[in-house]
Amino acid sequence: MASSSGLLLKVVMWIIFLSYTTTSSTSQSFSEAQALLKWKVSFDYGHFKLSSWNTSTTSSPCKWFGITCNQAGSVTEINLSESFLYGKLDNFNFSSFPNLVRLSLTKITLYGAIPTHIGALSKLTHLNLSWNGISDKLPLALANLTQIVELDISHNNMTGELDPLLFTNWTKLTSLQLQYNNFSGNIPSALGSLNKLNLLCLDSNQFSGSIPLEIGNLRNLVQLDLRYNHLTGPIPPTIGNCINLATLSLSVNQLSGSIPPEMWSLPYLVQLYLGDNNFSGELPQVICKVGSLVQFTAANNRFTGPILKSLRACTGLDTVQLQWNLFEGNITEAFGVHPNLSYIDLSYNRLYGELSPYWGKHPSLKSLQIQGNHINGTIPHELGQLIQLELLDLSSNQLVGEIPTELGNPSYLVHLDLSRNKLSGPIPKELGNCSKLKYLNLSNNYLTRSIPSELGMFNNLQLDLSYNELEGPIPNRMMTYGYYPPEAFSNNKGLCGGGEGFPSCFPSLGTKKGHDGTIFVGVSIYITMFLPSVIIGFLLLFRRKMTKIHIEEGTRKNGDILSIWNYDGTIAYEDIIKATENFDIKYCIGTGGYGSVYRAELPTGKIVALKKLHGLEGENPAYQKSFKNEIRVLSEIRHRNIVKLHGFCSHQRCMFLVYEYMERGSLFCILRNDIEAVELDWIKRTDIIKAVAHALSYMHHDCTPPIIHRDISSNNVLLDSELKSYVSDFGTARLLDPDSSNRTILVGTYGYIAPELAYSMIVTEKNDVYSFGVVTLETLMGRHPGELLSSLSSSVAKTIMLKDVLDPRLSPPLDQLVAQEVISIVMLALACLRSDPRSRPTMEYVSQELVASRQRFPQSFHAISLCQLRELEM
Repeated sequence: MASSSGLLLKVVMWIIFLSYTTTSSTSQSFSEAQALLKWKVSFDYGHFKLSSWNTSTTSSPCKWFGITCNQAGSVTEINLSESFLYGKLDNFNFSSFPNLVRLSLTKITLYGAIPTHIGALSKLTHLNLSWNGISDKLPLALANLTQIVELDISHNNMTGELDPLLFTNWTKLTSLQLQYNNFSGNIPSALGSLNKLNLLCLDSNQFSGSIPLEIGNLRNLVQLDLRYNHLTGPIPPTIGNCINLATLSLSVNQLSGSIPPEMWSLPYLVQLYLGDNNFSGELPQVICKVGSLVQFTAANNRFTGPILKSLRACTGLDTVQLQWNLFEGNITEAFGVHPNLSYIDLSYNRLYGELSPYWGKHPSLKSLQIQGNHINGTIPHELGQLIQLELLDLSSNQLVGEIPTELGNPSYLVHLDLSRNKLSGPIPKELGNCSKLKYLNLSNNYLTRSIPSELGMFNNLQLDLSYNELEGPIPNRMMTYGYYPPEAFSNNKGLCGGGEGFPSCFPSLGTKKGHDGTIFVGVSIYITMFLPSVIIGFLLLFRRKMTKIHIEEGTRKNGDILSIWNYDGTIAYEDIIKATENFDIKYCIGTGGYGSVYRAELPTGKIVALKKLHGLEGENPAYQKSFKNEIRVLSEIRHRNIVKLHGFCSHQRCMFLVYEYMERGSLFCILRNDIEAVELDWIKRTDIIKAVAHALSYMHHDCTPPIIHRDISSNNVLLDSELKSYVSDFGTARLLDPDSSNRTILVGTYGYIAPELAYSMIVTEKNDVYSFGVVTLETLMGRHPGELLSSLSSSVAKTIMLKDVLDPRLSPPLDQLVAQEVISIVMLALACLRSDPRSRPTMEYVSQELVASRQRFPQSFHAISLCQLRELEM
């Protein structure tokens, strides 16, 4: 009886226990459901994605969207990634989820700070808050997450320094991702205590100081990414202790010194990125002791010595980028056997010698760039065996001989640049076989004969055949449909065609077959064609001579006829007077320093702009000199981005210039009009900047002697009806005399003048380069950069974000390609604004960079500071 009573008691106790457990579980589930529903209400958007979060169907959240529970019905995982709900974490009651193990809220548009009560998640092992708008500092309460294994708070707006106490309790942490934020200060040495860590990403922040020696304690580390920061000093030799390291990314910092030999001994190193630092010294004879290296980037440093032998053992190489260093040596010594090599860039070093036929033995090669070296000899025919080739750039070397016809073999070829060499012979018609070709530059060589008609088959080809010795007709398709500007064919021996600036090709008017079958033109026809050419040439020569005399004398007894060049017919003086009603003020569209600008519609219907000197200014020798100087300069140059001068009147009582009319006026005025400024979107603004750069490059590098504008400003950049830009106002321009000191009085517009002119008064092309940098920033900012110019070199620059200086009247560029172009242009502008004129780039370089394809900037557009771009600069 007693035993039966005992058994009954145990059953009752068991029932009570189960009842308590079930009640407790139900209570916990209800508490979690209520916490989730309260959080749902706080979201601004996306409630439809949380429609299942509804207590009317069940009091348990275990079947709700994004919720996972354990067997007891308690929430263990919340995953709302990419739900775009827009809200804060402040309204989330973390203490209601004692069993939560995983929390993933990536890309749901969170904002605000991480609340301190997140430390209540004592069992949390995985936390992912990446790709949101979270700001403020990392709360020290995160140190309470003692079970954390993976932590990802990347791609946010976090700021402040990392507290070393954060890392003391994360003994199980294997992955830490804090990249693409705005963290600052030193990298804490306490990170060295995370001995289980295999992934550490701190890139794209504002970290400074040196890389801590304690990094060497992370022997399990597989990937270390410290790119895009402000780190200084050498690479610590302790990095050699990270024996499992496969990816090491240190690019875009201010690191210096030579590479520690310990690093080259890492047995599993696959990816090594050292670009855009201040590293120096030579590479060791062997950098791939175990042949594991696949990608090696060390561009934009100060490495010296030979490079080719160092890479012989790297049989697994896929990518090599060593451009913009001081490497030297004979390029004939090939790398060795690299069957997987796809991308190689050795441009802008000091390599010499001839290209070996061996370069054609890389079956996987897609990109070969060796421009800007001292390579001589001929182009190997074997390069035509690179059937996977997409980009070939051998420009700016000393290559001779003919272009191999085999270069038409690679069917994937997109970009071919052989410009600025000493190549001769014809352009191979086989290049027309490259159906994917988008960029072809053969300019500045000694190419002869005619342009192959096969090149006229491309619809979207960026082409430059200028500065050669080509002759004959330009293929009709090229000019008829306007695919290419005339400048693409300029400065050749004898091209003809329907484009502007080219004579018409003589038609076949009559032929006669000789006894040997040869077809020749009859003598009478020859005379008919030749004699008028002689007469016309004589008249043009006579007219040019008279125009020159007219300019020099500055006066004319009968000032009723304008001297006209590059214009169909003549414009009578009385036509101008009638069109402007004797320069009535109602036709005035602007007033400058020494005259006014008028709009005039001629009897032909053509509209021109007239710059007329004021009466008193016309008698001033200084203004007369400026007037004649503008005529002289504009009569000698022709460029699609330089305003055209149609004619002038140089009578003592009435002096004016006749220009091509620019309907939209100056860039200065448009940027200061809120309505018109919005019309200038990012693409239009970048196009304006490119046009000014091309014009200045032409003046500095394609004119003999070079022409210095000396007054580049937004007032002197004019826009036509299609918002295409043109450089104007050459009254202060100067022909650069290489045999003189080029000293001069200070001219230009305040705020655009290069600083060195204040003390040296010596005119160089670099004066225009500086002014271009100012105009570029002004175009992107929508206002003159003003005080920003002085703050760029101070510590304040570290806090200035690119997104904050751009014109606020436009939304930030959303298209990735447009955003990248804006970033690249700002980098070039900052390089142009360097205080030392010798360190500024040439306008030729700027012009070329603006049309070159840019590599993607890995950092988020919103996370880039001007300080970063200033330190990158080119």
